[in-house]
Amino acid sequence: MNPAAIAGFLLVDKPSGWTSHDVVAKVRSVLRIKKVGHAGTLDPMATGLLVLGIGRATRLLRYVSGADKQYVATVRFGVATDTLDADGAILSREPMPVTADDVERVLPRFIGTIAQVPPMVSAVKVEGRRLYELAREGKTVERKARSVIVHDLRLTDFAPSQYPEATFEVRCGSGTYVRTLADDMARALGGRAHLSALRRTHIGALDVVDAKAVDDLSGDPAWLDTMLLSPARGLADLPSVEIGDDLMGAISNGVAIAGHPFNNSASGPVRVLDDSGRLLAVYRREGKRATAEVVLS
Repeated sequence: MNPAAIAGFLLVDKPSGWTSHDVVAKVRSVLRIKKVGHAGTLDPMATGLLVLGIGRATRLLRYVSGADKQYVATVRFGVATDTLDADGAILSREPMPVTADDVERVLPRFIGTIAQVPPMVSAVKVEGRRLYELAREGKTVERKARSVIVHDLRLTDFAPSQYPEATFEVRCGSGTYVRTLADDMARALGGRAHLSALRRTHIGALDVVDAKAVDDLSGDPAWLDTMLLSPARGLADLPSVEIGDDLMGAISNGVAIAGHPFNNSASGPVRVLDDSGRLLAVYRREGKRATAEVVLS
């Protein structure tokens, strides 16, 4: 298989203990393809869906990373860590015998558009430096709250104790920190908490049930051909328009287009497909005009 001709998405079920970069390096080695990237980091502790762009599809990863995410998160109440997850050092341990009803009562506060302060272990930049870089130096700096959106937050399991564990299903917009959400819920109940487990199950329409384990990755071209999602399918959350032969040349050259075939498409990124469903480009519609952002054809 010619690496220059490859363009698609590979869904991997990341195991705990692996960084997202570890998975990218593994895929590069197994597939013998250098051009591999991912759509949204998962922390080493976390498991679940990691979407990889292969070949020319790396140019499309921004559209995947901006999609809504869904997680299963387990929260340990009463124990605070410096990273807000189980990989961090314990800062405090205070019994917090809250009940499932207590937790259910505060959930509505965290659904909708909410303000979050990015954790010190995040990649947000402050005065030109990543927060996680400062955290590694033992520094803590002032961070501005950001608006994020939580579409759905449901308690699915609860284990009572002096340090109870609660499991939630979370569907949220891009940029939401689930570890911060966990600690903020605990603060609303008068204590602290950290994530003891986190699993990402969806990114937009992409589902972890379709992902492959790292150990199952294969360099066999036939395997890759079967497992690689087409660019069009990987961007299924975006609206689409289909073009005919009359516009093929214009789209292939990234020419801006006003009106047809973008008349009925909403503002924002739009998949441009040929009559076989192949993705040719992603255009952005603003008003009556659509301009090219990525051209694959």
